[in-house]
Amino acid sequence: MTVATAQPATAGPEPAGVDNRIVVGGAPLTWRTLPSPELPDPAAVLATSARHALAAARQHAVHGTELLLSTASRVDATMRAELGDAGFTVTLLDDDGAHPGAPTRPRAAEPGRLWLLTSGSTGRPKRVGHTLDTLTTVRADQPDRTWLCPYAPGTYAWWQVVTLSLTQPGQHLVVVDPDELDDWPVVAATYGVDAASGTPTFWRRTLYRDAAALARVPLRQITLGGEPVDQAILDQLREVFPAARISWIYASSEVGASIVVHDGRAGFPVEWLDRETPGRPTLSVRDDELVVTSPYHGVGLAGPVRTGDRVQVLDGRVLITGRLDSDEINVGGSKVSAGVVRGVLAQHPGVAWARVTGRRAPVLGRMVVADVVLAPAAAPLPDEAALVRWCADRLPEHAVPRRIRVLTEIPVKETLKSDV
Repeated sequence: MTVATAQPATAGPEPAGVDNRIVVGGAPLTWRTLPSPELPDPAAVLATSARHALAAARQHAVHGTELLLSTASRVDATMRAELGDAGFTVTLLDDDGAHPGAPTRPRAAEPGRLWLLTSGSTGRPKRVGHTLDTLTTVRADQPDRTWLCPYAPGTYAWWQVVTLSLTQPGQHLVVVDPDELDDWPVVAATYGVDAASGTPTFWRRTLYRDAAALARVPLRQITLGGEPVDQAILDQLREVFPAARISWIYASSEVGASIVVHDGRAGFPVEWLDRETPGRPTLSVRDDELVVTSPYHGVGLAGPVRTGDRVQVLDGRVLITGRLDSDEINVGGSKVSAGVVRGVLAQHPGVAWARVTGRRAPVLGRMVVADVVLAPAAAPLPDEAALVRWCADRLPEHAVPRRIRVLTEIPVKETLKSDV
């Protein structure tokens, strides 16, 4: 094992959740029994497994090493060069320990700093600075839970689950690696998972692949976030888990966790807009865009932050429909929200998942098209004509998809999101 700069000689106190149980790679551990890798400072750690990512997180919690944590698959050669130019020592972390490269422009470390890479939904990922404190947004005492963590290491959602387990006694963790995602309900049932956080795509894909296996997981808390959350997926989960608390969360690397809704309805109450409460985010809408002022913001993002997410106010709810740069489709001068059309398709009982986009058209300039994955239990299975009629009964004529393609599997990226 090669180490460029050893971790600081003095260590801080162990985090409050250090004795919480962790199951990773099928092995029961605790935070305390994880290995403590020697990392350069500052380090951009590329973890080769969930276990190594957790070890780096605990190392940061104890030693305060300036840390950017990700996986090798999310950091390409260009990004590695950018990190080196920014003074990070890019370090591969595997079973043999830490394997650091050399920073292009070495610099002094900033103690306690954590860096997140955004999901890249608006282009190449960028770095957003945080601390464990700004990433820890659950502070009140919680009932004992065993949480499933399916997220890619180093993402904002991953840190949300990890900081909960690190800082709160009784918040145990079962982590699944990417190659375990298809069978996660079996893993979760084996280890008594009763709380799980995932994207809507994650939940839709699980329901599509094996709803019966999901129903055997004793879930008491279900959390959704990371993508637009529509009523269809909330209703589907409520049908399987009638007694569970189902929450959806709006959060991002830039503004932190800003919206939490527990009432089982998509969107949030319009009364929450422009409500200023000390210590809590303030939500606003400007030109159909969600604007957040948050105490959990990243470095340099104080004050109102334009999120890039489009919203629609409907029936007393503020609905987040998608990204501004991709949600709006101009059809012959009429504006169509891809998110609204997607929500209509998702309400069809025969549709498990939908994606809506615009395609060039010779007369209209753009036309609405869609991809769908059909629900396996639907009988009879709807064809393209039936889905077009469904949309025509619920949407203005210019918003009805002109082409609907049927896919055989719900696509998912490493971030557990689809391109919706």
